Amino acid sequence: MDLQMPQMKGLEAIMAIRREFAGARILVLTTYSGDVQALRAIKAGASGYLLKNMLRKELPDAIRSVHAGNLRIPGEIAVAMAEHYNDDPLTEREVEVLRCVAAGNPNKEVAAQLSIAEETVKAHMSKVLSKLGARDRTHAVVIGVKRGIIDI
Repeated sequence: MDLQMPQMKGLEAIMAIRREFAGARILVLTTYSGDVQALRAIKAGASGYLLKNMLRKELPDAIRSVHAGNLRIPGEIAVAMAEHYNDDPLTEREVEVLRCVAAGNPNKEVAAQLSIAEETVKAHMSKVLSKLGARDRTHAVVIGVKRGIIDI
C-alpha cells in the first residue's frame, strides 16, 4: 500500500480494507520515513512499513514476515518511534496551526484561516515548539515534515 494515492489516501484505504477483511495483512511501501507516519499506518491496520529505497533487498523478506503474521518495521523507524514514545503528541489544533505555518502564513493569517485569535495561534505555536523541541517556527516545520506529522 502506498500512502499517497490520487483517489484515496493510503491510511483511509488500509482502514477500509481492514474493515472489510479483518485478516488482511498490509505492507506499506513509502518514501515517508517519519515515525509518526509509520505509527499512523500501524494503528490503521498495516502489518508492516517499508521504505521504497529498501525494496530490492528487503521486500521479499518483509512480505514473508508480514504473511507469517509478524509486524515489520525498519530499524531506523523503530528507533525513532522508541525515541518519541513518551513525547506529548501534538493536538489536532496544534497540527492545523503547524500546517498553516508550513504554508508560509503569519500568525494573523493563521488566526483568520482557523477562526481563532492571533494570541491563540501564538499559544499553540509555543506549545508546538516545546513539544517538538524546536528552536523556531521553521525548525518546527522541518521536524513536523521529517517525523510525518505534516505534509507539504
